[in-house]
Amino acid sequence: MVRKARLVYNRRMGIIDAILQTAFPFVQFLWEFIKTWWWVFAPFLLWPHAKFFWFFWRTYKFDLTVKRILYEIKIPPDVEKPIKAMESVWVGLWQMHDPPNDRERWLNGEFQLSFSLELVCTEGIVHFYIRFPEKSRRVIETAFYSQFPDAELTEVDDYVKAVPQNVPNKDWRMWGATLKLGKSDVYPIRTYPKFFEAKEDLKEEKRIDPVSALVEGMAKLGEGEHVWLQFLLTPLLPEDGDYLDRGKKEIDKLVHRTSDEGGEPRITFMEDLRAAGHMTTTGEDSERKMVGGKKEEGLMAPELRLTTGERDVVAAIEEKISKQPFKVTLRFIYLARAEKYMSIGKTVPFAYFQQFNTANLNFIKPLQTTKVYTIKTFFLDKRRAYLRRRRLFRLYSTRDVFYFPRSGPETPFTMNVEELATMFHFPGRFAYPSGVMPRVETRKGEAPPGLPLE
Repeated sequence: MVRKARLVYNRRMGIIDAILQTAFPFVQFLWEFIKTWWWVFAPFLLWPHAKFFWFFWRTYKFDLTVKRILYEIKIPPDVEKPIKAMESVWVGLWQMHDPPNDRERWLNGEFQLSFSLELVCTEGIVHFYIRFPEKSRRVIETAFYSQFPDAELTEVDDYVKAVPQNVPNKDWRMWGATLKLGKSDVYPIRTYPKFFEAKEDLKEEKRIDPVSALVEGMAKLGEGEHVWLQFLLTPLLPEDGDYLDRGKKEIDKLVHRTSDEGGEPRITFMEDLRAAGHMTTTGEDSERKMVGGKKEEGLMAPELRLTTGERDVVAAIEEKISKQPFKVTLRFIYLARAEKYMSIGKTVPFAYFQQFNTANLNFIKPLQTTKVYTIKTFFLDKRRAYLRRRRLFRLYSTRDVFYFPRSGPETPFTMNVEELATMFHFPGRFAYPSGVMPRVETRKGEAPPGLPLE
């Protein structure tokens, strides 16, 4: 038995030695080849990283030259226009779309400028803010005054600086989240036509305002409590990227024009090769089989076999991709003094976002919150939670995207002007008490044309 085991061991060691003797010359040759010719392959391997750092450096230099200002928007006492007027405002804001050409992008570092709309509650008082590049001032003012001529846009200091910049600390606590869409962004959320009891031209007091739950919850905040809600927006052409194509492909899939796996019908290379071989050997042509798509059943067109719910989903996607889109980063922060902090305060924004969720279309959910709870690394939870809070506060203050300086797969996502008008619009006095938010109490107008100046 011992002799047999020794023979097996010697045989295995002989095999290993043979493999090493065979492989060693190849490994040695490979090493010598790399030492000699590494400089040929290095540019191809380093090019993606070099391009990223070049773009980041140029865009950073350009961003330092862009001056941004913050406006507070004070609305008139009575807003009689429906939310559709706010959709027209969003269409006007979309006119900021002015993408650079290749030379400006590569050499000057220019990029499509963005802006942010922010709904802020400071100790129970609600404010509307917009932060934008100074050179877009005329576009911003025209968009708002064209629909709300009695509103006031006043330049103010950044409210973020009113709290310590090292939040959270021993005196201040905070909680927040960055949000994303639960499905592909070609699916819309619930929009304002669904909130109306009947027609769009109903008076303001008979409409169901989707923002009422948010402001009602904000109005109950006490001294030392703050809730900040931020929409970071970049105008986007439907043709930019693959947004429009993704929408059309999703529609084709829903109406059974294409399969989930195969995509559009096509002939593969192997099928062409098989047909060519058949013709070479037999001299007869054969039919090439197509893969992908979805085989129609019966004489009825695929679109006519949809259920009522499927038709509604297809119509909703077609409606969304037909309107001007924005790239959106959505986040919120609840912060308060340590002795005033209440965990229930962070539920106010979540209750607001739940109104726009639908089971068959799309819904809003957190991408990342500041909560950390793990099992394997439980001893690091407090440190990681602190770092998440610090990072969220910094990104909110600088108005940067979640994955900055890179882009991520889940944010920013795409929303159109109808969805944004539903989520961010100006309320009437019937929906909110007069003391909840500052309003323009006196109407301003131009002097009569014949008024003497002296």
